[in-house]
Amino acid sequence: MSDARAAAPARLTDARAAPAGSDAAAPGFARLVQTVQANCDVSDARHARDMTLCNYLLDMREFYRWECGRPFAETLARADVGQWIARREALWETLEDADFVPLPVMGRDIEPFAAAAVNEALAPAGLVYGAGIGRFGKPQFFLGELGRDEHRGQARILFARREYARDLSPAPAALLGNTIYLRHESLQRWLWGKVETWGVKKPDGAWQRTLAAYGFDADPRLAVERMAEAEAETLILHELGEFAAGQLLGGQWQEMRAGFTGRRAEIVARAVRDNLADCLVTLPALVDRRAAASIHFWFGNFDGMRRELFPLLAGAYAAWTAGDDGVALESAIAAGQRHWQDTGRRLLDLCLAGSEAAAAGLADLSDTRL
Repeated sequence: MSDARAAAPARLTDARAAPAGSDAAAPGFARLVQTVQANCDVSDARHARDMTLCNYLLDMREFYRWECGRPFAETLARADVGQWIARREALWETLEDADFVPLPVMGRDIEPFAAAAVNEALAPAGLVYGAGIGRFGKPQFFLGELGRDEHRGQARILFARREYARDLSPAPAALLGNTIYLRHESLQRWLWGKVETWGVKKPDGAWQRTLAAYGFDADPRLAVERMAEAEAETLILHELGEFAAGQLLGGQWQEMRAGFTGRRAEIVARAVRDNLADCLVTLPALVDRRAAASIHFWFGNFDGMRRELFPLLAGAYAAWTAGDDGVALESAIAAGQRHWQDTGRRLLDLCLAGSEAAAAGLADLSDTRL
């Protein structure tokens, strides 16, 4: 196995430099950035080709924007992006057999998945680090500027602002143990991608209502900035729901998912847990707060398997937008709490017979819609 640090070039640009005068501006900071980015590159080298072509190209375009410091709304030259993609793919060819490498933090090397230990060491420098396993088993890493560190109940929330190192498909929010990571820059970029996709045909629906609520027609850039600030709370509520769902379903859930060999099994399992999380925390909080813009935002992202399994909720949203007082929404949310908890436990019961049996049983569960 090769050492990723030898192959990956430094990517620290002026646009992402540490704040002047901070501990992060010390000489070791550039080496840390390079090492985290090297691990991101190894992960991408192993997993990027597993993506659908459409998602791959969209994510590569946004990755190009980030690495080159290009504005969100700037029209990109296709030739420049194409050449950059070719260079990135050539780099990945050299890294497919590379190992993840330890992080040089405050004079010692720390294992790259030991996020808690890394963050303890980096907090005085105003930095935040994330490491975990994302969709379909892809390792994900990032290093950013620490904005806030707060607690809600048993959960800790680390807010990252600018990002110094990241992978191809960053998650704007993630839960690891009892720690929630909220990545503001990745959230902004993800929102711009959603807006661009909506803008191709500009269909009526939840996204159109969301953009109207944030004044998109008057000032698109300001609208997305406002949306990122406000809807960070919606993402946090979802991760708090994930934490609550994890307490109900127990540690066996992660073990079960790790044993899946088929993508459909993981997609259905994620949809079941996501629906449970949002019925437990996210949607009750938004409805109770009468947060209309955030409710539209949530339903604008209610798609794929989650929506396919939960048509009752989609119908309740349609009734609410038509003038219903919210009774249908509240009823669907309450029904979802019971249904998705029961469905998750059924899946775990199958898991006791082995992960393959659980995966096979998902075919039946995917027909158990609400």
